Amino acid sequence: MSSPERSGPLVGLRVVEFAHIMAGPTCGRMLADMGADVIKVEPVAGGDGTRSFQPPALDGESAAYMMLNRNKRGVALDLKSEKGLEIARRLVKRADVLIENHRTGTMERLGLGYDRVSENNPGLIYCEISGFGRTGPMADLGGFDLISQGYSGIMSVTGEGEGRPPVKCAPPLTDITAGILAAMGVLAAYVERIRTGRGQRVDTSLFEAGVTQSFWQAAVTLATGESPGPLGSAHPLTAPYQAFETADGWITVGGSNQATWGRLVEIVELPELADDPRFTENADRMQHVDELASILGERFKTRTTAEWLGLLEEGGVPAGPVASIGEMLEFPQTLARDMVVEVEHSKLGSVQTIGFPVKFSETPVSVELGAPILGEHTPEVLTELGYTDEEIEELIRSGVVRA
Repeated sequence: MSSPERSGPLVGLRVVEFAHIMAGPTCGRMLADMGADVIKVEPVAGGDGTRSFQPPALDGESAAYMMLNRNKRGVALDLKSEKGLEIARRLVKRADVLIENHRTGTMERLGLGYDRVSENNPGLIYCEISGFGRTGPMADLGGFDLISQGYSGIMSVTGEGEGRPPVKCAPPLTDITAGILAAMGVLAAYVERIRTGRGQRVDTSLFEAGVTQSFWQAAVTLATGESPGPLGSAHPLTAPYQAFETADGWITVGGSNQATWGRLVEIVELPELADDPRFTENADRMQHVDELASILGERFKTRTTAEWLGLLEEGGVPAGPVASIGEMLEFPQTLARDMVVEVEHSKLGSVQTIGFPVKFSETPVSVELGAPILGEHTPEVLTELGYTDEEIEELIRSGVVRA
């Protein structure tokens, strides 16, 4: 299974992705962006469910699917047929990494579970991403980001305050985090395989991804026995550290440590706050955080966002705008860090996508392949697996594969 001409630290790593929607494809995208040859296996009928997440779409191709699946090659197989399973087994036998995010037992029923496939490929790194992990009393439950944000406590601390409806973090926090954690686990297992030659299972979940995001709030609860509630944009451990309304918008201000607190009161022309016993130290400010927010909130409304940002940046107090996604995508810093890039799609031509967030000095990565249309690389991959042109044509005619 030869890789296309790629760049990045993982060139030569062969990955088979039996994953759908988000967490598994996020893991695959991370590895693909770093140069791995990721072959995405999709059902012949409809493909990955994210293909139907539209609008928006470009000439019928889902924007959501394209964001998650660039830099991968795509094949479409009927895994309900023996011939389709045989193709899958050949792919797995030659792979370094397998990624899957199906319900517990699905891969085993297909004959593609770890115990089975590792017999023929003992060096295989088998990455499983699920709703709640492969062990424990909830292992059989399916996983969705919304459900995981609820179970992991994220929704109990997100929102405007007590008495208001619970709020989900808008980006699919647990899906994306689980995919990143899975990629981290795969790379750790790969280092171990380099040392020992042995593969292993890598098991993480959306639930654990949500728990991992609760560091500060869990620290509070473990120390005090009390669960914190929602604080809007404020911080559970330090103040002032939140968003404030200005004359024409909103800004975020991080005046949380003593040095920045001292500079902040001078910039907002409220030096008397520094000597106010309610606000002297961080512990004092946290006890009177609502009073502090009210005083600062009124002052920030007296100038525009641009005026305050100029003063705060000049004074050395961390601050920024509450930008829209569109504004973020156009920031000079976003563009300077190659976080919006163009990639060539086989059907659409040049399309824009989000760049890779880690930069390597010696093995730079690049986004070179647009997301595959359904079955785009099926003939190419089957040829690499040893199938003849006649066999490939027959597999296509019989519906075992889609090209």
